[in-house]
Formats: sequence, C-alpha cells, structure tokens
Amino acid sequence: MFEDDLPPNRFLNRELSWLEFNQRVLAHAESNDWPLLERAKFLAITGSNLDEFVMVRVGGLKMQFQRNPMVRDPAGLTISEQLQAVSQRCHQLQQDQYRILSESLEPLLADAGIRRIALEEASQHARHAADQWFHNEVMAVLSPQTLSPDQSLPMLQGLQVYLCVRLTSTDAQAGLETEEPWQFSVIPLGRALNRLVSLPTEKGYGFVLLEDLVSQYIAEFFPGREVLECVPFRVTRNADVQLHEEAAHDLLMGMEEVLESRRESRCVRLELGAAASDATIAFLTETLNIPAPDLFLAPGPLDLTYLFNLVSIEGFRSLRSEPWPPEASPSIDPAEPMFANIAAGDVMLIHPYERFDPVVRLIEEAAGDPDVLAIKQVLYRTSRDSPIIAALRRAADRGKYVTAIVELKARFDEARNIEWAREMERSGVQVIYGVRGLKTHAKVCIIVRREPQGIVRYLHFGTGNYNEVTAGIYSDVSLLTCDPALGDDATRFFNAVTGASQPGSMQHLAAAPTTLRGKLLGLIEAETQRRRQGQRAEIIAKVNALVDTEVIDALYEASRVGVKVRLNVRGVCCLKPGIRGLSKNIQVVSIVDRFLEHARIVYFAHGGDEQMFISSADWMPRNLDRRVELLVPVLRPEHRKRLHSTLQCYFKDNVNAWKLTSDGQYQRLQPTERRPPFQAQAVLYERAVTVRRKAEQSNRSTFETHQPRSNDNE
Repeated sequence: MFEDDLPPNRFLNRELSWLEFNQRVLAHAESNDWPLLERAKFLAITGSNLDEFVMVRVGGLKMQFQRNPMVRDPAGLTISEQLQAVSQRCHQLQQDQYRILSESLEPLLADAGIRRIALEEASQHARHAADQWFHNEVMAVLSPQTLSPDQSLPMLQGLQVYLCVRLTSTDAQAGLETEEPWQFSVIPLGRALNRLVSLPTEKGYGFVLLEDLVSQYIAEFFPGREVLECVPFRVTRNADVQLHEEAAHDLLMGMEEVLESRRESRCVRLELGAAASDATIAFLTETLNIPAPDLFLAPGPLDLTYLFNLVSIEGFRSLRSEPWPPEASPSIDPAEPMFANIAAGDVMLIHPYERFDPVVRLIEEAAGDPDVLAIKQVLYRTSRDSPIIAALRRAADRGKYVTAIVELKARFDEARNIEWAREMERSGVQVIYGVRGLKTHAKVCIIVRREPQGIVRYLHFGTGNYNEVTAGIYSDVSLLTCDPALGDDATRFFNAVTGASQPGSMQHLAAAPTTLRGKLLGLIEAETQRRRQGQRAEIIAKVNALVDTEVIDALYEASRVGVKVRLNVRGVCCLKPGIRGLSKNIQVVSIVDRFLEHARIVYFAHGGDEQMFISSADWMPRNLDRRVELLVPVLRPEHRKRLHSTLQCYFKDNVNAWKLTSDGQYQRLQPTERRPPFQAQAVLYERAVTVRRKAEQSNRSTFETHQPRSNDNE
C-alpha cells in the first residue's frame, strides 16, 4: 500500500492529544470515586503536567513559528493554528482546575478538617501565630525590589511565585504632578520558605499560603508608602532550549550553558491573580511582552503543585487510598545472592506490584563481590540520594572497572545528572556523556563476573529508570538474566555507544536509531502478511505515546487486511481508531490510575510462535530516530505468558480506562450488568499478593530438617 492510498486527515494533532491526557487526569480530581487527598494529588499532577507542557511544547511551537509559521503537522494544522487551538484548550483546562478546586475540593477538605485559612477571618490564636511567623521568619528572608519608571523587571525565575506590589509613586505621595501616579515593586517568594504555613486550629489541619501571609503584612515592607495593590504572579519560560552539540567542545559545560539559557529564555505564559487591576495587568504584560492568549488570570492560588504537600501531611488516613506496598517476588530467594538467583533462571519483575529492591541489590552486591570484574550501566534519570550511584562509586573505589553512560540531556534532570557525573568521575568511574546528537535512553546494566566455568554476564533490562523512588509509583518491567546470547548483544550495544561506533550484528536485541525502527516495522508487516495468507494475526502494544506516522501507517495497513490491533497508549496518540476501511480493527485505550503507566510491552501472534518484547522506546520519531533505545525479547515462555495476561488486563478495565474515538475524544468505560467492575491495576496487585502468599504457604508445607554437623575427628 502506498501513502497516496491513505486519507490525508488520518492523524490527530499531537499537542491536543496530550492535553486530552491531562483532561483524563483532571477527571479523577473531580471524581467522587477517589478519596479526597487522592483527588487533590490528581489536581496537583495536572498542574505540574500543564507547566511542563507549556514550557516544552508551547515553547517549542513558538520557536517553530518564528522559523516557519506555515509548516503543517501531520494532522494538517499550521503552527499558528496549533498555537491558537492549544491556547484555547489550556485556558479551558485552567478554568476546570479552579472550578474543581473552589467548588469541590476545598469545601470538602475543609469539612474533613483540612482548611486553607483566610487570615482576615482567622481566630485570634491563628492570627497571633501568623504574626509571629511573619516577623520571626518571613520578614528577615524576603526583600522587595522597587522599580523606578525607567527600570525593567529583575530577572524572574520560571515557575516561581512572586508578588507584584503597586505603590503610590513618591512624587504623587508628595503631592507633585506625575505622569504615572504609581510605581511597582516585586517580591520573590523563593524556595527557602515553605509555601504552606501551618496555623493552629481547634481540630484538623489549618494552613495559609505564603503569598497570602505576606500580602496580609505587605505594608510593613514599605513604611511611609501607600500600598494600592498586591497580587501574586508567575512566569513560565521556554524550556525547549537545545544544545548545539556541533559547537559544544565540552558537553558538560555546554549543558550548563543550556541550563543558564533556560533561566533567561522567553516568557511563554504569565499567570496572574484574577483580582489584578488593569494597571498591573498592563505593566506586566507590556514589560514581559506577553500577548493576550498567553495571559492566564487565576481565580485561586497559583501553582497548584502546593497540593502535593497536603497529600503528605500526617493523619487523615481515611482521605487516602488503601496502600499497596510492593510485594517480594517469589522468584527471588532473599537468602541467596542475586547472582545465584539469576543463575537459577531468568527473573522478571513487574513494578510497582513487585519490589525494585532486587535490581538495587544486584548492583550493590556486585560492588562488593570480589569476583565481579566490571559494571557497565546506562543512567538516564536517578533519585536524589541514589543507592545505585553510591554502589557504582564503591565499586570503582574497590578497583572494579566501572563505566556509566550518564545522559546529561535528560530534560529537567540535567543539573542532577551533571552532579552525579562529576561525583562518579572523582571516584574513578569511567563516565561517558551519551552520544553526540542523540539521547541515550536505554535501560541496561551489565555485570561481568568471573566464575569457575568462565566469564558470566549478568544483565538487567528495564522499561523504566534506575530510580528506586519512581519505581514505587511507575508501572514498569524488569528482566534479570545471564543468557549468554543476550550478554553478547548487550556488550556489543554498550561498547558501540561508548566507542561511538555502529553496533555489530546482534542476535536478539534491536537498538535505535539503527535497527529498532526496521525491526518494529518488520514485525508489523509480518503480521500483515500472515493475515493476507489467512493465518491468525494479532498485535498488542502498550506504550506511553504513539506519534510516529510510519508506524501508524503500518498499523493502518495491518488493520485494513484484518489484523486485530489493540493498543494501550497512556498519553499522546495520533492514530485514529475505528474508521471503516482504515482502522476498524484497531482499539485504543488509555489507563489513568494510581500508578503511572510507564512500561513498553509489545506482543505479536507471529503465526502461533508468539513473540513478546519489552522496550525503553515509545513509538515516536524522537525515540526511533534521535535516541539510543533498546527492544528486548522475552525468551522464557512463562514470562511471555505472564506479560500477555498483563496486557489483557488493560483491555478488560472498565473502571479507570478510556476509549479513544476516531475524532480524538476519549470516552470513559463503565461497568455494566454483563461486565462487572474490573480495575486492571487492582487485579495486577492482587495477583502479586496471591503469588507471594502461595509461595509462602508452599514453603511452610515443606519440611526442612537440621542436619548434624560433621565431626572431623571421627
């Protein structure tokens, strides 16, 4: 089939599809199906998501508009049309956020004992505590900067809350005629002070936001001056600032320059308290060069991520979901070293239902094992106090050959990765700063160990980052193996990355940007050909995003010949399902639940010889063409069976699943009399619990005798 045979309007716009994902998250903030603090968390997530979207996607669109405003995306929209549609959708999302906060969440939280206090209505005891806190803590930290008529705004940090204070000008206050009867001052609230200031209440938890507290005492910053107005505001800067690697002789220094450029980049959004006067709006928009579509007047607190802090307050157990602590995998014997566990057979872990500890433990044990010769690992994102980084440093200190590929270009983790890279280098770790022109996004660790039978390579492949914190809230898959063929492939791959060369022929692994796209398209084409020949053909895929037009067209062709295609796409999906003659056989669902769906899993019926893969790559041009990624086969039948059953769960979900329609809208699936409630994540967790309990019961029913110690003197 040629592209000319396909309808030109067969793709959905990427940006609007992403905003639909955030709308699905926002639906949980509004839903009574969730406990109150879980709803508050979902609302905070939508705020954080929208911040990143504006920084990266809107910022990128504005840069494209300056270069070529008439270029069209695959959905046929010009840059100008996209910016207009995105602005309208973002404003609508903001309206929905504050409606949910003011009309639903805040009143319900107040009834439950968690109250945002208005100081003018607070009790005398609370006002006294606020007064003490302001004068003892806040006043000493904050400093205003009053601007002269010819002075521009100071450098404003992106996503930081400021107060804009309008004062009567000194001339006007002295009774002199002046062109402007007022002047402005700016107070940065910074990050040194907690945004939530707790106040005493008769019961429950009361708090005031820092900006509200400062506003109450704003006159004390300007003795002898008349304060006309005080409103909070926040700017969002373009974060789509890229490193020109061709001109960067030192990548680490180049990334530090990118971070600095991001601090000074163009403002792409101004959020301002809705009570702001026309004078203040005019001052800020003109000074920051903000056009009307980029002004967002907020009828509530700016930066909704403050709600994350509420979720973590002590008590209020009934306002949270029942915890699902990760289970120990019965495939791992805690009494045995990880090398013995893996040597006994490949281990597959599904997080966060099963613990990430075995992965951390493997690397920590390798650091202290005298038989381990080398550790090679790709690090894209890590936790703040990463035990894996600490283990790599210990291994290097003990003379092991340790190589870490640290991706300095991991967006918003650049500063942390630069810090880790320098610390590891000081410990003797060989640090490679990724690949020129690409981001190294693969998740792989290779441990080389000398054993009696020779050199053995122990491997970890994953769909998620080496971050034990996010492993507790992200749904991912880990594969631990010492398969020799996979070890050969992994070594070829790693050495090609560190040696800046093409990887040699690999038996099992496919890597982007060299072979992964071709492998994926070949697998889709194979299913298409089998269906043409009358064989059973099916494709099931779980990815975070589906944007790549070549992959989408291949799926369309598979659907046209009758291949059953089921896609679980968490976020952006540019494919239009359910269109007769094009995608009638394609189903797309999105799961938004308590854990972030992050695993990439792909299944092909393959004529009965089923093939299953896990991957670090989403189906996007950046992953397939501009990143170093891996597609890893799952070789053991029992693991393929388990992953297939996991995939099936997502298409049975009728509690937190949404079905994509051909017009880009999502319909939430509902239980029926014939289909009782089925929540995929709850089922997967219960399975992990059941398997662990059965393993414990089996161990208890097995009698193990104590053997007498041998007497060497006999």
